[in-house]
Amino acid sequence: MAAHSQDPSLERHFKGHRDAVTCVDFSLNTKHLASGSMDSTLMIWHMKPQSRAYRFTGHKDAVTCVNFSPSGHLLASGSRDKTVRIWVPNVKGESTVFRAHTATVRSVHFCSDGQLLVTASDDKTVKVWSTHRQRFLFSLTQHINWVRCAKFSPDGRLIVSASDDKTVKLWDKTSRECVHSYCEHGGFVTYVDFHPSGTCIAAAGMDNTVKVWDTRTHRLVQHYQLHSAAVNALSFHPSGNYLITASSDSTLKILDLMEGRLLYTLHGHQGPATTVAFSRTGEYFASGGSDEQVMVWKSNFDTVDYGDMKARRPPPQASSAGTPTVSILEQRLTLTEDRLKQCLENQQLIMQRTPP
Repeated sequence: MAAHSQDPSLERHFKGHRDAVTCVDFSLNTKHLASGSMDSTLMIWHMKPQSRAYRFTGHKDAVTCVNFSPSGHLLASGSRDKTVRIWVPNVKGESTVFRAHTATVRSVHFCSDGQLLVTASDDKTVKVWSTHRQRFLFSLTQHINWVRCAKFSPDGRLIVSASDDKTVKLWDKTSRECVHSYCEHGGFVTYVDFHPSGTCIAAAGMDNTVKVWDTRTHRLVQHYQLHSAAVNALSFHPSGNYLITASSDSTLKILDLMEGRLLYTLHGHQGPATTVAFSRTGEYFASGGSDEQVMVWKSNFDTVDYGDMKARRPPPQASSAGTPTVSILEQRLTLTEDRLKQCLENQQLIMQRTPP
């Protein structure tokens, strides 16, 4: 488990949006942070102090979602104008646009190899596209209300979606079939994402809760009722040990998934905290709010050592109070010594092939 050197601290404060911030995402190298807003613009902030921000205009209505491609060379955004734009995130801010849906686009997410993009919309569909040709591939159509979020699994084989029909659905990308519907939320489901191990999903809801399910057994393994208003977004720390949430109660909360308990409550935003995301190393996280602010925080957790693959184990099974038993924790260490050795060897091969 990562050690806490000190509490998370506010590192940077970005001001430039003229309306509520809806979404944030870090580039792979953590040099840039993208944010979208109800003001119809996309901002690219440089993490280096005193560097100029880029303001991208093109969307005709609120920007609802942003996601950097795994390489960081592209940035996707979705909007209330029903379009998706793929941007080259440089000073020119060039983009291509395509009419993706017949209603607001709520979510955009690249597959781990960058070849595919999944989008979700108020038209009740989830759609998958070829990134480079921006060619439509297929739709997933079993939701019966707005779809607020859709994400690929880390290995790209599954898609998870969250909807105002109060369900979270897990889809097989190849067969395009719904593998399972999770129906435990008592209200609209606002956000969902995969644990870095790919074996769990976490979802946030208007019922003020966060729920974690095992995608292999489909059992609810953790349930958190810590916020006093809707939970709008969440993000897993890359180690898989922590989860951060953003809520309309103006707070961010950091959960220790291995212990099943609340670690920190952060007060920074004046009004609803609408979005939150960890950087790819976990060293930073960013949040946005209806107060038009983008905040960057230093996690002050240990950053991820990708050699230590054991850190990516899924959270243990916990009761609704959030207390795991030791035996369950031991049972759920999914990486055997052999697989760990193989992972380390693979990492070394990748490092050898990568030029300095």
